[in-house]
Amino acid sequence: MDSVNSMDTEVVVVGAGLAGLQCARRLRDLGHEVLVLEAADEVGGRVRTDLVDGFRCDRGFQVLNPAYPAVRRWVDLDALELQSFRAGVLVRTEDRLATLADPVREPGLLPATLRSGLLQPLELAALARWAARVLVDPKAVLRGADTDLTSSLDAAGVRGPIRRAVLEPFLAGVLADSHGTSSASFTKVLLRMFALGRPGLPAAGMGALPRQLAGPLGERVHLGVRVVAVEPGPSSGTGTAPGASGAAETGRTGLMTVRDESGTTRARAVVVATDPVTAASLAPIAAPATKGLVTWWFAAPEAPTTEALLAVDGRQRAGRFRGSPGPVWNTAVVSNAAPTYAPPGRHLVQATTLLDRPDGDAPEEAVRRHVGQIFGCDPSRWEVVVRHRIESALPAVPPPLRPRSEVSLGNGLYVCGDHRDTASIQGALVSGNRTAEVVARHLGTGR
Repeated sequence: MDSVNSMDTEVVVVGAGLAGLQCARRLRDLGHEVLVLEAADEVGGRVRTDLVDGFRCDRGFQVLNPAYPAVRRWVDLDALELQSFRAGVLVRTEDRLATLADPVREPGLLPATLRSGLLQPLELAALARWAARVLVDPKAVLRGADTDLTSSLDAAGVRGPIRRAVLEPFLAGVLADSHGTSSASFTKVLLRMFALGRPGLPAAGMGALPRQLAGPLGERVHLGVRVVAVEPGPSSGTGTAPGASGAAETGRTGLMTVRDESGTTRARAVVVATDPVTAASLAPIAAPATKGLVTWWFAAPEAPTTEALLAVDGRQRAGRFRGSPGPVWNTAVVSNAAPTYAPPGRHLVQATTLLDRPDGDAPEEAVRRHVGQIFGCDPSRWEVVVRHRIESALPAVPPPLRPRSEVSLGNGLYVCGDHRDTASIQGALVSGNRTAEVVARHLGTGR
């Protein structure tokens, strides 16, 4: 790559994840000169896809939900050729692999859903009461009182097999939280998005999403540049302290200095858009707690199911820890939903374990055995394609939910990412766009 040591630019964005790329795109659209510095050899941050022997393996099992407002607004879904999962789950019970599906969107799976043995009228009524408000007025839920997911479900009287065998294992994988300590308000909003959209996978893998966002930026994105320090310039005006919503500063600041491993770049403003742990090392913010997981990708000669559905283990672990009786919290034949993820005639199976459990780093044999139990198949001929251990896959979302955190740190320094809004693709995109608007107002040309 070309050296950026002597380059001065109006805005430097540190990090080419979803938030940083959307921030840079919006700044460019507003007429600002922007430079993106990314330490890795590809854009995407935590949204990356490895191509291994013809298999597409995302770094962490991820899906793109087209119901997210930010996705509908800023992403060309047609260009991504999204391949959708069906609206339901497979649930391993003591005696069967049951199916539970949305009867409206999946009418063909209604007979199997009715035979699942998971439907109890009292629990269904309690669950409907628990979720009713978010379906009608999600903003009110985000503004209202909050508690942890476990306490919220207890208070609502949701205590039957849907909670135990479906909701808890499913949400544990989505939130990387097997203990139910996440915000109930945030969880309800996530479930609303699942109810409204059919999550899927781009034909070229999840990494196609950040590549699309980066496309209009062209040579403004510099890869392989690891920023080691950001030094705010001294105040040269009568700037005001930033407000709770990232209000615009009215004054001006001196040039910021961005130091990478081989030189420096100066800019009027710097946006730190890295992962939350790295952000805390570059900007004066507290490092948020994060959740980790491990994703295994297996090549299978035969698919253990023909359904494009996520599978969970609805049986209960005995002893101290609640939840799954094995290390795997969700699994799926990804190539059933996304045929482009596997070579012709082969099948790709993912399995996710959680690092908040003692068995989060379970060995291959334990993971393979548990996936076989969930599907009711013999996985002995499966081959490991790749294993991804992701220490900080998601920011933790404890109650009370704070869906919007400060992005302006003063003197021309800003921070964005899903840890400043909500822990989701939606949150990352919104945070990037919101931060760009704040920066533009500070520079005096925002709309």
